[in-house]
Parts: sequence; structure tokens; C-alpha cells
Amino acid sequence: MASTGIRTGEALALDVTSLDPAAGTLLVTGKYGKTRLLPLHPSVATGLTGYLDTRARLLPAGACPALLISSTGRRLPPSTVHPTFRAVVHAAGIDPGSGACRPRLHDLRHTFAVTTMLEAYRSGADPATVLPILATWLGHADPADTYWYLTGTSELLAAAADRLAHHQPEPSRPAGPARRAGSR
Repeated sequence: MASTGIRTGEALALDVTSLDPAAGTLLVTGKYGKTRLLPLHPSVATGLTGYLDTRARLLPAGACPALLISSTGRRLPPSTVHPTFRAVVHAAGIDPGSGACRPRLHDLRHTFAVTTMLEAYRSGADPATVLPILATWLGHADPADTYWYLTGTSELLAAAADRLAHHQPEPSRPAGPARRAGSR
């Protein structure tokens, strides 16, 4: 989820056949049954293939088509995934910012969106070109829906401000009388 920005429900709905390790792609079914094909970073494709190899060795689950399964060989339910994520976050020593602001699995989607746009700014890519691609990647029909995910982090705002500063024309100076060296 952190490397693809897919929704929790989309991750839990993935089947083994959704992964094409040879092509390094993941077929994701999103809202309203719309599908999208996402390229995977080679490390993610390798990790998922390794997971499937380990799973086949430890827990043959031929009857379950799900990519991600529980220790009982069934598709992971959200009622298990969310508490497990909270337990992992706690074990990692990540404290909530407040009672109302605690790390959530869905935050990985926001992080993916912000990181993608931050990389666009840093690499010199045109953010106006990257945003529709990001929207499609996230499964949004309208790029305006993607703005919700672009949390105004200090890094992203600084990158945008830096880009703006480098594209501003130099202020023109009013023409004045030419001065001779040494004159007052």
C-alpha cells in the first residue's frame, strides 16, 4: 500500500491473479468496479513473489484466491487488519500526535500522493502534468479528487515555493540617469 497508494479495501480484495510478477504489475479493482493496472517497483514485485513462495511453503491455500491471507488461509478482513496495523505502529514506538490524530493505514495513501508530488517538484517535472497521472494511479476519475490527498507538508510546500521563486521574473528596475564613477 505504501508503494502503490492503493486503498485498504483494494489491497484486501487483491487476488493472486492480480499480480503479474513477470510484468511487474498489479491489477487493482477500485471503486465502482473500475480496474487499473499499476506498475510495481522491482523491490515490491520481488517482495510479493517472495511472500507467495513463503505462503505456498507454510500454508498452502489453493482454495483461497486472495493474495493476502490470514494464518487460517482466508482473505484478510478489515476487522483484523486495522487493529494489527495499530499494534505494529505501537510496537514501532510511533506515538499518536493526539487522541484525534493517530497513524492510520489509510495514511499510507496520503503519503504516497505527497511523496509523488514532492518527487515531481524535486526532479523538475511539471506538477500540472504529474497530477492527472497521480489521479489515475489513485483511481480518481477527476484530478480534483486527488487534492484531498496532498496534505500541505512543510517539504511539499517548500518545494512548491522554491519552484515558484525560480519561475518568477526578476523585478525590473526603473531606468534612471546614468551616473559617472565618483559623482554624487
